[in-house]
Amino acid sequence: MNKLRLRVQILFTILTNGYVYGFLKGKIYQGPLKYTCVPGLNCYSCPGAAFSCPIGALQALLNREGFHVPFAALGFFFLFGSLLGRFVCGWLCPFGLVQDLLHKIPLFRKLKRLPLHHILKFGKYAVLFFLVFIGSVFLFGGFAKIPAFCKYLCPSGTLFGALPLLTANPLLRSQAGGLFGWKLGILVLILFLSIIVYRPFCQYLCPLGAIYGLFNRFSLLQIHWDEDLCTSCAACENACPLSLTVQEISRSPECIRCGKCVKACPVSCLHFTAKSNGYSTKHQTCVPPGTNTV
Repeated sequence: MNKLRLRVQILFTILTNGYVYGFLKGKIYQGPLKYTCVPGLNCYSCPGAAFSCPIGALQALLNREGFHVPFAALGFFFLFGSLLGRFVCGWLCPFGLVQDLLHKIPLFRKLKRLPLHHILKFGKYAVLFFLVFIGSVFLFGGFAKIPAFCKYLCPSGTLFGALPLLTANPLLRSQAGGLFGWKLGILVLILFLSIIVYRPFCQYLCPLGAIYGLFNRFSLLQIHWDEDLCTSCAACENACPLSLTVQEISRSPECIRCGKCVKACPVSCLHFTAKSNGYSTKHQTCVPPGTNTV
């Protein structure tokens, strides 16, 4: 499962950010594919990006003069959210891959959560509301509408967009100022935290994860828990990089459906399924069929 997920992550990153000419020349691809979004964070300004980011597209639609309901972006989120939920975060996001790889570095004591996680986890909803929605609809930055999340926070845009462009373009380097320094500082902090804490950006700041998490309980793709087979060994909970209980797996807005719980289960009572067959809210000790009991 882990190897399969890593291969999918790498392949999807190459497919969505494989415009080699852009990296070589320091230019942004602006062809017809850029009118199409991919489900994960994929910065429009990345010189290798052949597609657009859904959060960036949402902000662009909200930035239009007057207020218009962004039906195209909302429909996109509904489609992928209702089909996959946060499976997108676990398998199809390039910046998620970066955090996964950094967390494998054998330095420091690894943490699954930051202190005050029960409060900090709502940070991604605050970013979604204040930077993506409010920052795009109302006035910021000298009375001009701006994509506030992309401009002031997004570490994926800094890593995949700003740094490659500045590296290849001396003129842009000469124009980099305090805003770039601010975003670079955010990127460095998140990358450092990723070595210690599992996916800190995904857990605490990502507005895209906040949106997809709202669909986790209802999406077509689920990780089904067969309680009748469960032996309450807690192997899945120990394997979960986000410290979710077996009842929370797949249904919690925090679950990225990485599949580590499925791999860890010794009796295969957890498995990916195309539909939810119903989850019991009561976790009781069960034994596999055919096991003799006294």
